Amino acid sequence: MSQAQVISQPDIPEVQFSRRGGLVEARMGVTLDNHQDEVWSALTESQLLPQWLAPGQIDPRVGGAVRLDFGDSGVVVSSAVSAIDPQRLLEFSWSGPGEPMRPVRFELEPLGPVTRLTLTLTVPGAEDVGRSAAGWAAHLEMLACALAGVPIKFPFDLFKAARDHFRAHLAAEAIG
Repeated sequence: MSQAQVISQPDIPEVQFSRRGGLVEARMGVTLDNHQDEVWSALTESQLLPQWLAPGQIDPRVGGAVRLDFGDSGVVVSSAVSAIDPQRLLEFSWSGPGEPMRPVRFELEPLGPVTRLTLTLTVPGAEDVGRSAAGWAAHLEMLACALAGVPIKFPFDLFKAARDHFRAHLAAEAIG
C-alpha cells in the first residue's frame, strides 16, 4: 500500500487517500451528535434511506440484498451486503450489475452520547476517484443533517468543491 495522503479544507471533510494495487481507497469520518442506535437505523432502515442516500432497501445480513435507486442520476445500485456487525459495521458494493466492485464500508464507534462514523470507499484507480469521494462526502453531510432533524437535498455546492479539491490533490500526489 502506498503512503496515505490526508486531504482537508474548511467545509470539506478530511479524507485520507491511499493506493492498493489498481485500487484507490478514500477514508473519511464524521462525528454525529446521535447515539449509535440512531445512526445504525439511518444506515439500514428503508424508510430512512431516502433522507440521506436514496430510496431503496438494505437487508442487514451477509448476502442480504442492497438496492438503491438514485433516480435523478439514473444510477441503480444492486449488490449484496459483504460484511456486517450489527450496530458497528456495514459494507456493500455501490455497484450495479456487471460493474466493478466498489465497496463502501461504514464503521460506527460510540463515543458516549455521540457516534464516530468512518466511511471507507474503494474505487478502481482508473475511475474518477475525486468525484466518487465527493459524492460520499455530500451524502455524509446529508446523513448528519437528517439525523439532526433537518434533512437537506443533495448539496451540489459541497459536492463540486470537494470534487475539485480531491481531484487536485489526487493529481498532485499521483494517487488516483
